[in-house]
Amino acid sequence: MRRIAVSEADFDAAAEIAALEALGGGAVASFTGIVRGDDGLETFRLDHYPAMTEMQVGRLMDDALARWPLLGVVVLHRVGVMRPGDRIVFVGTASSHRGAALESCAFLIDWLKTSAPFWKKESFADGSARWVEACAADDAALARWT
Repeated sequence: MRRIAVSEADFDAAAEIAALEALGGGAVASFTGIVRGDDGLETFRLDHYPAMTEMQVGRLMDDALARWPLLGVVVLHRVGVMRPGDRIVFVGTASSHRGAALESCAFLIDWLKTSAPFWKKESFADGSARWVEACAADDAALARWT
């Protein structure tokens, strides 16, 4: 099982986990990213170039499948305007062993957070807005995989 979806539509994380569990492996790991409401955030907008995004996420999945013995991989990423509490991203992996499931899930989200071609803009209650810059902590997390 290998599934990528990048769209404005919300997703059902529980259904995605159930589909990975149905593959019959011994382990499923998942991560769901949610819009935080820090500092009076009202909206969070993600823009992307569809062909580039899906190609890069596909390459990332191929890399995970080459590194770990996975039975299934799911990457769902939303784009468009979202509000605090909305789901942004889901990464799920299934394997016969927990180590492979956990490591591959962390690998995928670390790469998505730093390298996927998304442009992020935050808008606040006071009328201000800002583009989200790269974070040193995210770069440090990614460094462990190179």
